[in-house]
Amino acid sequence: MNEAAQVRPAHEDAMPCTTESTPSMPFLLHAPLRSLEARGCRARLPSGGTATLAARVSAFFAAPRTGLPLLVGALPFDPDAGDALHQPERLQDTFLAAPVAPPRFDGTVVADPSAADYAAAVAQALAQLQQPAPALHKVVLARSLHLHSHQPIDARELAARLGRDASVATYLVPLPVGAQEVPALLVGATPELLVSRRGSRVLSHPLAGSARRSTDPAVDARIAQALLASAKDHDEHRHVVEAIVAALIPWCSHIDAEPRPSLHATASMWHLGTRIQATLADPATPVAALVAALHPTPAVCGTPRRLALDTITQLEPVPRGFYAGAVGWTDADGDGDWYVAIRCARVQGRQVRVYAGAGIVADSQPALEVAETGAKFAALLNALGVDEPLLFE
Repeated sequence: MNEAAQVRPAHEDAMPCTTESTPSMPFLLHAPLRSLEARGCRARLPSGGTATLAARVSAFFAAPRTGLPLLVGALPFDPDAGDALHQPERLQDTFLAAPVAPPRFDGTVVADPSAADYAAAVAQALAQLQQPAPALHKVVLARSLHLHSHQPIDARELAARLGRDASVATYLVPLPVGAQEVPALLVGATPELLVSRRGSRVLSHPLAGSARRSTDPAVDARIAQALLASAKDHDEHRHVVEAIVAALIPWCSHIDAEPRPSLHATASMWHLGTRIQATLADPATPVAALVAALHPTPAVCGTPRRLALDTITQLEPVPRGFYAGAVGWTDADGDGDWYVAIRCARVQGRQVRVYAGAGIVADSQPALEVAETGAKFAALLNALGVDEPLLFE
């Protein structure tokens, strides 16, 4: 058994919040199901892999303790890497200030990898996907932009700008950093619910298959209908829905997934989405167990999961960290909401890394996947004041 899969002894069920580990910024989640703002840090959940999340959360809440019966934080993309959850000191009313238009971005933007190198990686993935009897059925490949700003980045203002889109869940999550490093935050606005649990009721709303929206209503309508009719995007979406349903079956007595995906709109993108509702067979099953069963889904990873993870490690030059992980909360009753951490940026001082990914299946085309990831950068770049055409000069 590897270290990430081991459950820590009961006496290690919580860790004090030292000066270095105490989040200097609040955890913020502004979402349709529940919005909350958590400040301070009373205790940290010992970090571990996703496979041990439910056991660690259970041990945390089983131990005698004071304070809020709540953990908030983020899971990384890699299910074997360490997560970052803490018990906050207090909650306050969640609000997003009226967004202030961003100043024109002053700094440098470097694509990592370049568009050409990303297209080459997609082509390498297609060589596996297009074999006569492929072992790999789908893989999600991401690329990133590294921004260095000459001016300070206000993460709260960035979240407020992203939060203008009412169709998304806006989040601001403090991330673990070294003792001598400036604070780091994951800031984003995701349209995708990984899983929610209230008592025995479970909800998931995966998205896969995307197209950039147009400001021309007639063109935008044609784009939406083309996505809804796209066999390639339906194939990509089907892998995600089937994997989520299969992962929920051992835990649920009833699962109801819409027979066909429907259109889901954000301010900048059209997506195919399927609403999945389920009932737990054992009402005591906590949301942490469901998160561990689902994460990472084929929407951000691929299928089969292990082969897709290995392919991502081989083809992506920049580790994802908490991008394409999950952000959310869980309480002592086992309830909670967890969202897929996409449409996000890691902000640390004046350094920003913005991420975007695309699902690659057998009939994908490298140039179109480059365009899709470029479209997915749009919300963050607009909120940062970056002139998109500058990226291609």
